Amino acid sequence: MKPTLVILAAGMASRYGSMKQVEAFGPSGETIMDYSIADAIKAGFGKIVFLIRKQFEANFRELFASKLDGKVNYEFAFQELDMFLDGAEIPAERTKPWGTGHAVLSTQTVVDEPFAVINADDFYGADAFKKAYTFLTTGVDEKTYAVVGYNIMNTLSDHGTVNRGVCGLDAKGNLQSVVERYNIAANGEVVVSDDGLEPRELPKDTTVSMNFWCFHPSIYEWYAVQFKEFIKEYLNVPKSEFLIPAVVDHFIKEGGVVKVIKTDAPWFGVTYKEDAPAVQKQLNDLIGKGEYSNNLWG
Repeated sequence: MKPTLVILAAGMASRYGSMKQVEAFGPSGETIMDYSIADAIKAGFGKIVFLIRKQFEANFRELFASKLDGKVNYEFAFQELDMFLDGAEIPAERTKPWGTGHAVLSTQTVVDEPFAVINADDFYGADAFKKAYTFLTTGVDEKTYAVVGYNIMNTLSDHGTVNRGVCGLDAKGNLQSVVERYNIAANGEVVVSDDGLEPRELPKDTTVSMNFWCFHPSIYEWYAVQFKEFIKEYLNVPKSEFLIPAVVDHFIKEGGVVKVIKTDAPWFGVTYKEDAPAVQKQLNDLIGKGEYSNNLWG
């Protein structure tokens, strides 16, 4: 059974200021998602699942139908605020989705096979998809998942701070913990996380998660149980988020293994509007090297 790629595209992109997931960055109007999808198809993935808000379904169908029809199976799943609340009332102050963990849980009705999860607005590189496909077809099971790890120096922005999931590794190189660190930026020769936690300075060889996860469908049971616990405690906290790493941490503490798949593939993203020209340049450089064509779907 070929693995599925789940693309998380339901966020509001508050820092960016627009719906960056569908903004054109490639020379023929390609979104960053287009490159991820093309890399996934080439690697061998059999289905694409777009996790979006229901109100954007028509936009996504218009954008991707002509590109993907006949090339790969694809489906839509929807993340809405009232899902999985077991009758609890949504607080009036809550306007944003419940987070990436809730997003993954929202895809359970359309995913029955091993799957990878990525962000819509991040470029991960072809090598990452090749290695993820290999793991999902040869190494994943109910007790073994994986995360693709990037060097922190390759994930920073020149235009503001970023948040990153800092990976702690055990003696075997497997994931031991993921700690979300905030307000990360290069400060001269060091990397600093200005979030009040220790250590403030992070080593340059720190491995971080860019939200590229590889799961067995058994993970959905973990998400369902943990989201119920989250809602009990954080329902009335307006900006609370149920994040993927929280579920993964619990899985590890209960004896699960999460492999760390390190990749040398280039990573870049669009946290801020000012990042857009750099993203376009990096894509053009890769096209110039022959890694992608001027028109992915032409």
